[in-house]
Amino acid sequence: MFDKERGLYIAHSSNGALSITGKMANRHGLIAGATGTGKTVTLQVMAETFCQAGVPCFMADMKGDLSGISQVGKMSGFIEKRLPEFQIENPEFQSCPVRFFDVFGEQGHPMRATISQMGPQLLSRLLELNETQDGVLNIVFRIADERGLLILDLKDLRAMLDYVSQHAKEYTTKYGNISSASVGAIQRALLQLENQGAEKFFGEPSFDIFDLMQTEGGKGIMNVLAADKLMMQPKLYSTFLLWLLSELYSTLPEVGDLPLPKLVFFFDEAHMLFEGTSKALLDKIEQVIRLIRSKGVGIYFITQSPTDIPENILGQLGNRVQHALRAYTPKDQKAVKTAADTFRANPEFKTDEAIMNLETGEALVSFLDEKGAPNMVERAKILFPLSQIGAVTEGQRLDIIKQSRIYGKYDTPIDRESAFEVLMADAERQLQEAEQQQAEIDVPKPEAKAEKKKSGLMSKVLKAVLTAITSTFAAILGTYVSDKVTGKKTKSRTSTTGRVAKNATSAATRTITKELTRDILGNLIK
Repeated sequence: MFDKERGLYIAHSSNGALSITGKMANRHGLIAGATGTGKTVTLQVMAETFCQAGVPCFMADMKGDLSGISQVGKMSGFIEKRLPEFQIENPEFQSCPVRFFDVFGEQGHPMRATISQMGPQLLSRLLELNETQDGVLNIVFRIADERGLLILDLKDLRAMLDYVSQHAKEYTTKYGNISSASVGAIQRALLQLENQGAEKFFGEPSFDIFDLMQTEGGKGIMNVLAADKLMMQPKLYSTFLLWLLSELYSTLPEVGDLPLPKLVFFFDEAHMLFEGTSKALLDKIEQVIRLIRSKGVGIYFITQSPTDIPENILGQLGNRVQHALRAYTPKDQKAVKTAADTFRANPEFKTDEAIMNLETGEALVSFLDEKGAPNMVERAKILFPLSQIGAVTEGQRLDIIKQSRIYGKYDTPIDRESAFEVLMADAERQLQEAEQQQAEIDVPKPEAKAEKKKSGLMSKVLKAVLTAITSTFAAILGTYVSDKVTGKKTKSRTSTTGRVAKNATSAATRTITKELTRDILGNLIK
């Protein structure tokens, strides 16, 4: 709970109240412990304490339990028994203003991002691509940028992959080899992602992160992400939250250490963020976590063991709550030792022994002081929530969704012109142009047809003339030879030759006339 005297009051030890220092709340934190030791209740206590201080929070709800933060809590025998331990007489049970979100749009307001916003690096992690495939994906994004094509959803990315594959030879010299095998592998990975329902996440309207940073009645709004279904796709879950962190980092201005943070981000099942992560992406995550505190954002990881968090990142988590750990194997014992070593030792007890003997709701707590140094670790009991412990009903959830100020803002998807539509239009236009060119080749022009007819007619006339001349010459020659053989006189021979020539000429004339008449009549009939 939050009050002026105790500040962000979270736990109580034998030495008094343990509170998070407001201006150090953006220095991040860790809630760790085995299953069933009280991590979710601790998260709820922290969240509602920030809420009462006017700090909005974002948290993933794995089992639906955190939805109860939207309802007023009730007195129970367990709470009544613990009131004296916290020096509280009459607790003021209260609810927090809540907005429910769901990547799939089923249990809350949809949360979408465009493919371009996700970027090739995060998308490559989500698709589990190898180095070569990751290179091809980067090429696809570069070509889309150069052509001014928007990649908003999965069909846009598919269209771009198909386009780049078809024009691979044009881009190979400039960007390197683009193999059809790599493109095919990316397409198959996209298909798998679609089968998991990711097409509901990629698209527009894309989520505005400033909707996470609002207050209501002086209280910070609790943004609760329904993650029970999302948890079945751990890569999508962790990549989505990493994208959200990246958006906060790239969008928010530098503000330094504020009296209270602008937003507190709870990352449950944090180990999923780091499993199977490349060195380059891990460096990016470390950079975001290190620098986002100057944007007024605090990140609190929730996981079973501190060993789930990379060392470089673990060192940046100043506010810590460690619930019980079990040590049945050498590996577990090592984890306990590691967890104990992350605290500033308290001479009153051995930290590693205390971790294994903590009761449910009890934890080792160490927060940063005013100067940013870790306080000595204390064995303490976590406060009880003032809101409801446990899930809300479907009716209560639906009422809260409908009463939200952003109701309807993200519910209807938008599919504006992007890479898919532009590339399909280009392909259709090229197909029409090709069909038109083929039609022009297959169907000759009227002028060409007339010229062809004219050429055919002249050919026939010339053929007829040549035939007639040949026949005439042959007839004259034949007559001349015959006269020589028979010994006829010149006059007689001349007369005979003349008759033959005349007859031959008449025959030729008749042949030409017949051919011309046939062709002219044929043209008239056609």
